[in-house]
Amino acid sequence: MKEAFRDRYGSPDVVELRDVPVPVPAEGEVLLRVRAASVNRADLDGLKPKPSFVRLFLGLRAPRNHSMGGDVAGVVESVGPGVTRFKPGDQVFADTFVPGQSGFAEYVCASEKAFEPMPAGLSFEEAATLPHSAVLALQAMRLRKGRTVQPGDKVLIVGASGNVGPFAVQIAKSMGVEVTGVASTAKMDMVRSLGADHVLDYTKVDPTRTGERYDWIVDMDSYLSLFGVRRALRPNGAYVTLGGGNRTIFAALLLGPLMSLFSDKWTGLLLWWKPWHAPDVKALKELIAAGKLKPVIDRRYPLSEIVQALRYVDEGRARGKVVITF
Repeated sequence: MKEAFRDRYGSPDVVELRDVPVPVPAEGEVLLRVRAASVNRADLDGLKPKPSFVRLFLGLRAPRNHSMGGDVAGVVESVGPGVTRFKPGDQVFADTFVPGQSGFAEYVCASEKAFEPMPAGLSFEEAATLPHSAVLALQAMRLRKGRTVQPGDKVLIVGASGNVGPFAVQIAKSMGVEVTGVASTAKMDMVRSLGADHVLDYTKVDPTRTGERYDWIVDMDSYLSLFGVRRALRPNGAYVTLGGGNRTIFAALLLGPLMSLFSDKWTGLLLWWKPWHAPDVKALKELIAAGKLKPVIDRRYPLSEIVQALRYVDEGRARGKVVITF
């Protein structure tokens, strides 16, 4: 079978396809024939890597795990001994982040716990967009102790047009809030089409200097300064950031909680992220069934063009998700 492979850190150009044997499912494992996978910013962050200190966990000089890709959807090819939830022919989707990020491959083998039945009514391509980005968007709407966005809140979503943002806009609207999305000039109409009440062009305006105040701010990649964020939050407001570089990550980790100690406003990194959290997967399925959440796919690339797909996302051009087809 073909799978995406990288043996060093760098740009998307270090990724290549290689031929490897089809895995054989062991006790409690499922072998999936992949029909679609999707690209996440996390795939690019792990490739470079970003922030650079994650080398301590991924490998100092080169990545210990040479496979790539997390989100997949496909058909169960076979199952190992002891598997009770699935059988060959079942249509499932999964986040392979925990099993080892091996989604950019023609077959994926992982514990049956990694898989869930596909949401009714979705194609393989649509289902493959959900596992990482949609779960992340949902979890960004609550804090570690359980506090969540409330109906009537004003919510600002920075990076509303990329991998996670379109899910965040739709999920926030389903919670009965007023949503302001932030995107580039070319992507503003796309964000409006998702249901955003207002859209700001970050090339022309600083979202923290408009005079508006928000109950909740979700920042996809730490685009905003923490001091600007404090100015834009209402009393008891919350700012949640999902990523960033070395400086912004350390600021969110250290300065954010420190600032929160002396204020009624909470600021920090989404450290309570739980990949493929079963209650959240269930909630997403319910939103989809109710017609309140729909994946947005920008482009599709065959596995043979995985480098081009990664490069397209890396350049910040994607409007929604980029899907790998098989």
